[in-house]
Amino acid sequence: MADSLTSYSESAQPSRSGEAEARDFFALLKPRVMSLVIFTALVGLVAAPGEMNPVLAFAAIVLIAVGAGASGALNMWYDADIDAVMDRTAKRPIPAGKVTPGDALGFGLTLSVASVVLLGLMVNLTSAALLALTIFFYAIIYTMWLKRRTPHNIVIGGAAGAFPPMIGWAAVTDSVTVESMVLFGIIFLWTPPHFWALSLFISKDYEKVNVPMLPVVAGVAETRRQILLYSLLVVPCGIAPYFLDFAGPVYGIVSSLLGAWFLTLAIMVWRGTEKADRKLFAFSILYLFALFATLAAERVITGWIA
Repeated sequence: MADSLTSYSESAQPSRSGEAEARDFFALLKPRVMSLVIFTALVGLVAAPGEMNPVLAFAAIVLIAVGAGASGALNMWYDADIDAVMDRTAKRPIPAGKVTPGDALGFGLTLSVASVVLLGLMVNLTSAALLALTIFFYAIIYTMWLKRRTPHNIVIGGAAGAFPPMIGWAAVTDSVTVESMVLFGIIFLWTPPHFWALSLFISKDYEKVNVPMLPVVAGVAETRRQILLYSLLVVPCGIAPYFLDFAGPVYGIVSSLLGAWFLTLAIMVWRGTEKADRKLFAFSILYLFALFATLAAERVITGWIA
């Protein structure tokens, strides 16, 4: 791995900032991750009690997305050495020589500060503080501290991806409530089985760069066991909004059915059923989307009826 990283540092010839295209900087924002952030933050905003000026609501979602993208740019800046070695990430802007590390760092820091300050000035300090915590958690706690040191990196670092619905909720209420913490908990507990299912079939990439993902350091059997354990936690958490009375019967039914299939796939993964890990990874994305979409749709329809 050391030879590969040395080769990267010696051979990489990043383009000058004047040659980098807008799409290269946009790629630094991790648009796929950003789309999930936008979606879950929007659901938090819609599900929160109270009303919000539509212009401010739009601004809040945009700034939350920018803040999340900024943390992605900082992640790519710090991880450029290992990204160049891993097949899955070798074509990212920095290792591909399209953006210089310095430009990526400046881009990420500028967007981080701007998104937090503007959210605080335009919306409220609670949502801005949560956004700042999200960026700090992903860029510092996960990327710089946990990722290369512990197999629990994705468990603790996963909190960064769980904050957006809390931020959306806080944008409306200017507070952190039990309901918003449940939304946080759903994504926090969903992240390990989702990501470990992926890591089971891309573990060689992490092995090449000595990143201690669970399959690499603890083995496949332990990873499968941990996936089942976290699945047993995320399913009841996913149903919890119904029992806490901030979701209705439709959500209760949908979340129960989705949870039952999630557990079925997790058991199949635990047993080592062929291709079950890929099936769980794919379904986990649908699970989270359907869960949050149902919550938002039910809230909107209930509001129209009322």
